[in-house]
Amino acid sequence: MLVVEPADPLAPGPRAILEASHALMRGMFEPEENYFLDFEALRGPDIRFFAAREGTATLGTGALALKDGYGEVKSMFTAADARGQGVAAAILRALEDEARALGLPLLRLETAEALGAAVRLYERTGFTRRDIFGDYRPNATSVYMEKLLELG
Repeated sequence: MLVVEPADPLAPGPRAILEASHALMRGMFEPEENYFLDFEALRGPDIRFFAAREGTATLGTGALALKDGYGEVKSMFTAADARGQGVAAAILRALEDEARALGLPLLRLETAEALGAAVRLYERTGFTRRDIFGDYRPNATSVYMEKLLELG
């Protein structure tokens, strides 16, 4: 059974997922096009970090960065052997639930067109494309998206 729960990004399972994510991003994009958070940032007071696991195997990660008036989806990554099994969608639901519980009306994110599966997941779950936001710098690879949340 898939379990999505708060986690420590420095724990062995989440750390391995994050290291794989960072390696992939470094291999695909120029340094100035990478906006992933480092391990210590993911442990900050303005971050809610989650991991998905089945038994003791960590299958994916995701984080919610608390911003002024919105939440930002960060560090979404699924282990290669767990893709296509709903792991990322489950993590995204947990992040949305956390954002709603905190009264955040909006989620935003930055991804890349080259990450087609990610873009399709976000579009399928109600995210729409938008202009650049926050501290991001214009580049040729980034895609910016957002989703309005219905608050209870």
